[in-house]
Amino acid sequence: MRAAVLHAFGSADNLRYETVPDPEPGPGQVRIAVRAAGVHLVETMLRRGPEFNPMPETPELPAILGGEVSGIVESVGPGVDPVWVGRAVVTPAGTSGGYAELAVADLATVHPVPAGLSHETAVAMVVTGTTALEFLDVARLTPADVVLVTSAAGGVGQLVVQYAVGLGARVVGVAGGPEKTATVRALGADTAVDYRSDGWPEQVAAAIGGRSVTALLDGVGGEVARAALGLVAPGGRYVTIGDASGAGWLPDEETLAGQGITWTDALDYLLTHRELSRGFEEKALAAAAAGRLVPDVRSFPLAEAARAHAALESRATAGKVVLVP
Repeated sequence: MRAAVLHAFGSADNLRYETVPDPEPGPGQVRIAVRAAGVHLVETMLRRGPEFNPMPETPELPAILGGEVSGIVESVGPGVDPVWVGRAVVTPAGTSGGYAELAVADLATVHPVPAGLSHETAVAMVVTGTTALEFLDVARLTPADVVLVTSAAGGVGQLVVQYAVGLGARVVGVAGGPEKTATVRALGADTAVDYRSDGWPEQVAAAIGGRSVTALLDGVGGEVARAALGLVAPGGRYVTIGDASGAGWLPDEETLAGQGITWTDALDYLLTHRELSRGFEEKALAAAAAGRLVPDVRSFPLAEAARAHAALESRATAGKVVLVP
């Protein structure tokens, strides 16, 4: 099979498209002919090397990155009913690496792809959609909220905006550049602001007309988060789910407590409660199948995995990045 293989830590160009042996399904596993494979920002960090790796384990080189794949079951391992062969499935946890034409996954992690759902949409929802719903479950939004979403044009951000708009909340989306703010506005956000512009917090304050933000949902961190936090009302909620800026900034909990602002690190919570994910995976796929949540997918050929990584790292993409063999 063909795959994007990482032989050395470092730049995106270290991902090489080459021929490698086909993975074999073991007991309780299926082998999937991949139709779409998801790409995550965390995988760009894994690629760069141990010093940039936020995860407890470093991949052993050479490595095929990625785990979330959607495709057709083409063979099964011992103990798996052959009835699975030919079925369209999606998994968040391909054990042999997702940046490939074939991937192996434990049957226990596999979901049937709902009727009418494309492989690209399915793979976008099984992790990114699940993360968005888990994030929202922690945030506990209500129609009375004034919601500020940073990284609102990203894969998770767009789904969060859609959900909050559908709920009837007042929604402000923050994104980088006019194209991305136009995307956020098209999703139904009441206000979309470019964080690259001077005085963007003042623009938000003016747009919400004297009201204060009651729920800040942040995936950026750094100076964007710091500025956004200044817009949150006493008694509001600050929920974080990542640090796309790479700044490593953390708010002062004592200051927040003095302002009556509660801070929840949703990513930490979710990582320590992984048993909750499977129910949310099913909910995410069902929401997409029903048209309630629609992911924005940006597809790259598998052969151009390096270009996909570079685009994601430079924040040149909106929505979910997917590789297509």
